[in-house]
Amino acid sequence: MNRPHLLIAAAWLFQGAAWFLPTTTVLGGIIEPIAGWQAFIEASRLAWPNGGSNPWYEATLAILSVVTTLFFILGSPWVVLRGTHSFQRASAWAAATAFVVNSHWYVTYRDGWKSDLHIGYFLWWWSFIVLAIGLVDLARQSEAAKLLGSAHGQVALLPR
Repeated sequence: MNRPHLLIAAAWLFQGAAWFLPTTTVLGGIIEPIAGWQAFIEASRLAWPNGGSNPWYEATLAILSVVTTLFFILGSPWVVLRGTHSFQRASAWAAATAFVVNSHWYVTYRDGWKSDLHIGYFLWWWSFIVLAIGLVDLARQSEAAKLLGSAHGQVALLPR
């Protein structure tokens, strides 16, 4: 297994494990371990109006987290298996952007929530940057193979 595929597999492993490991112990007044899938559902609920108790930017950031997670789960397998090297590179930028956007959970937690983030959150968060690095490597590798293939084909066309 080469480096890009190893990194992408690690990113998927991180993302998969994060769904079942605890992400936080404080969520919506509940103080108990919250698994990643539960945190995903809670973040999805922020999209719905709830009497204006959350500022618009918190709801927007939560929705972006949900969208980036869906991109990871639904989009990244397709990008790896079928995407062109330019689409893989663009998806790598999207994954790196998702890493930055999803850092808001660590940066903006209030009331001591920072200390209540657990391994599930960090595996989920880091899965985006590991995926980005793997996609950049994969795009570079497929681009190099394409260039090598076209150069080899041109040499074969030369008369003897």
